[in-house]
Amino acid sequence: MRRPATGAVAAAVTAALALGGAVAATAAPSADRRAQPQARVWVTTVDRSELLHERAPVTFREGTSAEPTIVVDPRRSYQSMDGFGASLTDSSAEVLYRLSPADRDEVMRSLFDPARGIGVSFLRQPIGSSDFTAADEHYTYDDVPAGQTDFGLRSFSIAHDEARILPLLRQARRLNPKLTIMATPWSMPAWMKTGGTLAGGRLADDPAVYRAYARYLVRFVQAYAAAGVPIDYLSVQNEPQNRAPSGYPGTDLPVRQQARVIEALGPLLRAASPRTKILGYDHNWATHPGDIASTPPGEDPETDYPYQLLSGPAARWIAGTAFHCYYGDPSAQTALHDAYPDKGIWFTECSGSHGPDDPPAKFFRETLVWHARTLAIGTTRNWAKSVVNWNLALDATGGPHLGGCDTCTGLVTVGADGTATTNAEYYTIGHLSKFVRPGAVRIASTSFGTVGWNGQLTDVAFRNPDGSTALVVHNENDDPRSFAVAVGDRIIDYTLPGGALATFTWPAHPALRSDLREIPLTGATVVADPAGENPAAAVDADASTRWSSGQAQAPGQYLQVDLGATRTFRRVAIDSGGNLGDYPRGWQLSASDDGTTWRTLATGTGVAQLTNVDLPRTTARHLRITSTAAAGNWWSIADLRLYT
Repeated sequence: MRRPATGAVAAAVTAALALGGAVAATAAPSADRRAQPQARVWVTTVDRSELLHERAPVTFREGTSAEPTIVVDPRRSYQSMDGFGASLTDSSAEVLYRLSPADRDEVMRSLFDPARGIGVSFLRQPIGSSDFTAADEHYTYDDVPAGQTDFGLRSFSIAHDEARILPLLRQARRLNPKLTIMATPWSMPAWMKTGGTLAGGRLADDPAVYRAYARYLVRFVQAYAAAGVPIDYLSVQNEPQNRAPSGYPGTDLPVRQQARVIEALGPLLRAASPRTKILGYDHNWATHPGDIASTPPGEDPETDYPYQLLSGPAARWIAGTAFHCYYGDPSAQTALHDAYPDKGIWFTECSGSHGPDDPPAKFFRETLVWHARTLAIGTTRNWAKSVVNWNLALDATGGPHLGGCDTCTGLVTVGADGTATTNAEYYTIGHLSKFVRPGAVRIASTSFGTVGWNGQLTDVAFRNPDGSTALVVHNENDDPRSFAVAVGDRIIDYTLPGGALATFTWPAHPALRSDLREIPLTGATVVADPAGENPAAAVDADASTRWSSGQAQAPGQYLQVDLGATRTFRRVAIDSGGNLGDYPRGWQLSASDDGTTWRTLATGTGVAQLTNVDLPRTTARHLRITSTAAAGNWWSIADLRLYT
């Protein structure tokens, strides 16, 4: 889309997003108690034929579906959400200021306005320079000539940010008053470091330096607040194990040094800015092999960095841990949450990127599908309270940047001719930020896909503060996939194109309520005959894993569960998962108090992936699902659920 510079951005962005039409109205309407409940649907496809395009609504109906069924359970809740977004880096500010004021305003609306745009609700701001800076040299807010120090912070100034960064941040806050802002330094001033350089080195191991650095960070928070940009979260070092940054600011900050900084910072920050919370670590899900290899001889590579940080005395000042995407996978977030459930998890950086010769269609598709399953859904299903990409906007060369990544992409690309293009990250963030409001709570939903790609449907669900629900679904498969969404005793039916990402929203409605509560099966054990594949997967509360018989169906095959204690229940859900046709062709559900004497509760003919067996109030410790029919294919149970 090539147009003259004046007005080009408004035209290009509006065309890409249909801002004046389908995307503009997002609030879930109040439910008409007399009408059948409906879900609104927005879809983005890998071929860009639909970009956050609102399709016709779908009506919840009574009955069941033969397709894999996503069961949304508002009664089971997890973490609250702060928001979704990116970073308004120095480079982003530079390219946005290349636009005319009118065009820049239109791009900002498309990013931050919850009604006319995608409502970006979380920004992670560099404190000083990062690799994405448009300046000729890297900088901090207290640079002094080599060989000098400034323990009194007399040279401290945020003047660099006053020309472009702060005006844009203030505009973003006006467009979205619920915007959350986190701040992170790539380096402390060089005079505080060994080697006296911003790129590499360590913080000098001196109590006076720890105190000076803590004061420096507090001065930044105060200066930004005075400039109209209050800081909600603060980490003390970006990627503290990246010991050899490629031509851009970075600091090797071992656990003991980060802890000492936080112990100095915590009391100062509590007094100066109580709203500002400290996040620890701010690095990858797992320690990168290159970071391990660069560990100084004789030192611990600290592959358990966040665990060490949260187990020490500095933990009293830490609200939680921040993660990046460049090594490992999101399951690391759940492992840390399980170890420290009183500490939050935030996901704070990942950049879209592409090969140097990739055509735009290729990297749009590949970024969309990877970010959809790994970030939009993978991080949030693993306790993340935020999903944050890297640059908000870059130019057509992936810059400007000074060192670092030369194949990164932003949410928006600003061309040399004044046109703006929305990238895949705009939509993966937008499918969350436009519909999941700050303060929303993630709720339970069955999901069949994995971050490692298994060709299934993967999803995540949220309950907004107004009681409405947002469900984000991604079809990992290259082919279309049909499925159902069940809420209470109503369902909707849908088909998504291969690779597509969709958001479904619906208001609270009496017809979608249920008085059933799921019973956790913690401690349950399983045996099966035939043993087949992974019997324990049937009770792991993860529909992306499954027990399969491993052989053709035959009468007498069974899966048997010891619930670990006597349970009282009214419904047993037998979920065969996402592989169509994996259900038993005939089944019998039996119960026992001692695992020896059995009584039959129900029998039936299998017709669907999900079978809900409703019973009178039943008490038992053991359950058995037995095959009662023959078929040439295997049968599976991905998730066995009990409700009371």
